[in-house]
Amino acid sequence: MTIFRVGRPCTVVVCRGCCCGSARTLPDTDHDAQLHRLREAAAGSQGAVAIRTADCLGVCERANVLVVQPSTRGRTRGGRAEWLGWALDQECIEDVVAYALAGGPGLAARPDTLELHRIPAPRDPAPLR
Repeated sequence: MTIFRVGRPCTVVVCRGCCCGSARTLPDTDHDAQLHRLREAAAGSQGAVAIRTADCLGVCERANVLVVQPSTRGRTRGGRAEWLGWALDQECIEDVVAYALAGGPGLAARPDTLELHRIPAPRDPAPLR
């Protein structure tokens, strides 16, 4: 069976900046295993999920930070990016994987356990004058 995708997949952006993903700041978290699990899920999703890493998402005090972005289809159904903080254990990563594989924002119900990880998106800083 051939699956044709139109538009962007559900994308999980993984912060790997100064604090997120750092054994120096979060020594009890297996950062490599988290990223490996997310990439493994994306690889098996037939293009429905993508994983990207970002240098710094700007909310270091809530490390590890992930952003689950809706697919094109999810966005047309009202889905918006969901910011998650304190993603420090494999259980949280498994919940993110399940959410993304189910369609993500706009298409799937967010697991109740991720409610505890929701954080507000940071505001863009005021432009320098």
